[in-house]
Amino acid sequence: MSGLRAGFRILGPLETFSDSAVHRPGGPKVRALLALLAVRANDIVEMDTLVEELWGDAPPPTAVSTVRTHVYHLRQELERALGPEAVRDLVVTGATGATGYSLRLQPGQLDLDAFTRLYEQGRAELRTGHREAALECLDAALGLWRGRTLADVAQGRVLAGHVARIDELRVRAQELRIEAAMGLGHHRELVPELRRLVATHPLNEWLHARLIDALHRSGRRGDALRAFHHVRAVLSEELGLEPSEDLRRLQHHILMGSPAA
Repeated sequence: MSGLRAGFRILGPLETFSDSAVHRPGGPKVRALLALLAVRANDIVEMDTLVEELWGDAPPPTAVSTVRTHVYHLRQELERALGPEAVRDLVVTGATGATGYSLRLQPGQLDLDAFTRLYEQGRAELRTGHREAALECLDAALGLWRGRTLADVAQGRVLAGHVARIDELRVRAQELRIEAAMGLGHHRELVPELRRLVATHPLNEWLHARLIDALHRSGRRGDALRAFHHVRAVLSEELGLEPSEDLRRLQHHILMGSPAA
């Protein structure tokens, strides 16, 4: 893109950005189209997939021509927002014999790409025991989020599947960050974040276990036991399950007054 900083953000509301401005694409179908092209950046998204995303099981007879019209309007909107030089060869048509479109991006033009690189780097640092470096990378990765993934985009089946995958990566990055921080002894500092996370992901037993452990290691045995009883009640009511071995082992350590292994 000839040195012009321009790109896309999907870790929150859908945005395009350039050196001078941030723009949110208008029109629900155009936003959904751009969102799907962005989550599959540099791949050809087949026409059938685009039609399924935009209309589900009830596409109109004019669906293919309407997709082409939406692509035309998307190209125009991107040109107005980013400038003609920035969008040259940005949304391209599939090769001869293929039907579909692709959003051609360079490294760093999509926030998801930046997140993934930082996440992988943080995971590698943690695997080799470099907790401080891992924490730095994972903090930077998670700092790219501005809200729910594609928060302002109506999602059909295809896009919802991609969003679920991205959200799973976010949860895993949060877990790795917690693992690194606990390894550095930041138990007290983690308690508020862990309370927020277990409220957001009430069936994630790993997060509950880390909250209980952090409370216990902070000298808050009573709070740790209350947290254990809370997750046991949630699992019983929601799933009809007993706590995992990890959680039961933590309860035992708390009752014995010994730190968890």
